[in-house]
Formats: sequence, C-alpha cells, structure tokens
Amino acid sequence: MRILAIDTALDACSACVANDESEELLGVETMTLARGHAEALLPLIERVMAQIDGGFESLDRVAVTVGPGSYTGLRVGLSAARAIGLAAKIPVVGVTTLSALLAPQLALNADGLVIAAIDARHGAVYLQAISGAGVAVAPSRLAIEQAVDRISAEDLSEGVTLVGSGAPALAAVAKARGIAVRVAETGPPQIGWVAQLGLVADPEQALPRPLYLRGVDAQPQDHARIALR
Repeated sequence: MRILAIDTALDACSACVANDESEELLGVETMTLARGHAEALLPLIERVMAQIDGGFESLDRVAVTVGPGSYTGLRVGLSAARAIGLAAKIPVVGVTTLSALLAPQLALNADGLVIAAIDARHGAVYLQAISGAGVAVAPSRLAIEQAVDRISAEDLSEGVTLVGSGAPALAAVAKARGIAVRVAETGPPQIGWVAQLGLVADPEQALPRPLYLRGVDAQPQDHARIALR
C-alpha cells in the first residue's frame, strides 16, 4: 500500500510518500512555517509527488493530521487531503497530532510514561499520555498545573518522557514538584510517523475531521449583536 501523508497542524508544512513494505520514505519534504501553509502546501506536494514513479495514480491512501493545532493550518491540510482523495478515488484517514508525536517515543520507550503536550496558550496544553499499561490521559486541553496533577497520579517508576511544543513548560512545573521528567523533542510531528500511523488506520474510524479540543475564542454578544456603549 502506498500512502501520501500531509501535516500542516503546527509550525511545519510537510508531506511524504511511504509504503507498507519499507520504512524508507519514497519522497519527502518539510518546511518550517509559522504561517503561510495555504500558499506552500500544494507546490510542496507536487514536488514530493514528482520524486516517485506513477504520480498520484500510484497512491492507495492519503493521511492527514487532524489536530489539535492551528485552526487555519488544519483546514489547509484537510482540504488538500480530501481533494486529493476525491480526485484519486482513494480513502483519506485522519491522524491526530498527539498520536504522531507519541509514536516514535513509544517505539523507543514502551514501558515508561510518554506524554505529548502541545502549547495551547494561556497557560494550557493539549495533552495525551500513554504508558505500557495503555492510555493514561486521553486527548485533553488542560491547564499546565492540572496536567501535572494528572501525571503525578500515574506510575512514574519507569520514567517520564515529554514531547511537543508544550513539553518545556510542563517539564518546568513537574520538576518544581520533584517529578523527574525528560524532554525528548519539542518540534512538530515527524511526517514519516504520520504516514506509518495512516497505513494502519481504519478508514471507517480514523475520519479526516478536525480535532480542536476547545471551543472558538470569539463569542456572540446579546444574541449575535454587539452591545452598544
């Protein structure tokens, strides 16, 4: 099976092509971007597809990160993935940003507690934690202090590994409470792991829908009318 993976959820614009017969990527490109994903993504995908034989017709599936992440970035990636899936008549699967961050660390540290934390601003993180016993904390938006409370309730004897943009802030609070943690990575997901998770995802369950874990900031006033002063 050959898959095109796309990630625009955080501060990267990435795409790769992989298959289920080898861990080596057939084509890949990643750009670090704080904004401008809409302008960069399609040309980037075209360059990646030019690296492989058969082009878009050789694809069997598309995977895309669904969040949590930037509202605009997520919409850009999801729109591109759905359009390619529709045109090529192939399934599109969603991969959560947190899962893509966790996967490489779980492969290295199957027994310890691995935590993915993405900066959600305003003193909060988007967080998911998994240990050898299973899911310790389901995907959630938590205040950093509350996140550390949840972590401290788990078995920490096998070590704690943090990844993601929210890892440094979470680590600072954890260490202040005497909890030993290790920050392994603070960048966006590795696009190759988005592809690997997409290859094993069930298209009936892993739908390409945005995962925000929070409501919108803007709220209507007085039944959608702005109050006059």
